[in-house]
Amino acid sequence: MISVEEALDRILSRVAVLGDERVPLIQALHRVLAEDVESPLDMPPWPASSMDGYALRSVDTSSAGAASPARLTVAGRVPAGGMAERPIRPGEAFRIFTGAPLPEAADSIIPQEDVGVDGPTLLVPRPVREGDFVRPRGEDMRRGDRVLERGRVLSAADIGLLATVGGSPVSVIRRPRVGILSTGDELVDLGGRIGPGQIPNSNSYSLIAQVTEAGAVPVSLGIAGDRLEEIEGRFRWGLGCDIPRRTARVPSPPSRCPAIRSPRWSPSSSSCAPPSCAWPATRGCTGPPSRPARRSRSGTETPGAATCA
Repeated sequence: MISVEEALDRILSRVAVLGDERVPLIQALHRVLAEDVESPLDMPPWPASSMDGYALRSVDTSSAGAASPARLTVAGRVPAGGMAERPIRPGEAFRIFTGAPLPEAADSIIPQEDVGVDGPTLLVPRPVREGDFVRPRGEDMRRGDRVLERGRVLSAADIGLLATVGGSPVSVIRRPRVGILSTGDELVDLGGRIGPGQIPNSNSYSLIAQVTEAGAVPVSLGIAGDRLEEIEGRFRWGLGCDIPRRTARVPSPPSRCPAIRSPRWSPSSSSCAPPSCAWPATRGCTGPPSRPARRSRSGTETPGAATCA
């Protein structure tokens, strides 16, 4: 018997990355990114206010104090999604809201909680520093910045980032298709009548759930009885899958990688599984690993259909 590490090395040496496909952005969650993504724009695309308040020129408040506030004329309004109609002039302030572009010639924001208003006049009780509460252009990202790298498993936050840079559709690695075959005359599928000596086909559904959880696409190949030609027929049917897999007869621990793990078997068994399993096999391992191997979600392809002890 070889070690888990050696078995894993042999398996991975026969693995290649699957091709890519383009999917709508909303379907890209938990998929593996197939290409680097660069930002086509600065974000924010202009100096923007980070507070609801007033845009002004800091120089107009340099001598302001609590006893003698700077008095500025409120001469405009800039809502989020809008632009100032003209540049700000000396002695003026514009009402502004979070995310709105800074008016030309303004260099700072004072929050609305820090000022007083007397009709059309803004009362500023302290000096305002240049750049206060202003988000500079390109603070989050600059045009040409690499924002996501190939091979990344896309999270919910990444989906939002892709939406920001206009990344739809998204190029992702194709999901492996994993064929799942149960064998044994004793197995009865859901909805069937369990007779003497028979048991429910539970492993298939556990493996389907594990394959889905790992990010692959399960393909049920059904149940094959203990007849060589029936098992071979099911395997031929499943050769279109990237990873055909045969379930064990007894409950087994969850696999940790999208590799093929053969069932337990002994020479005295009446099952014809070993020859039928070996028929489409990719050889290379002299025995099964002593514990489950590691799982990868990077979208990989294993040649052949099975590996047997």
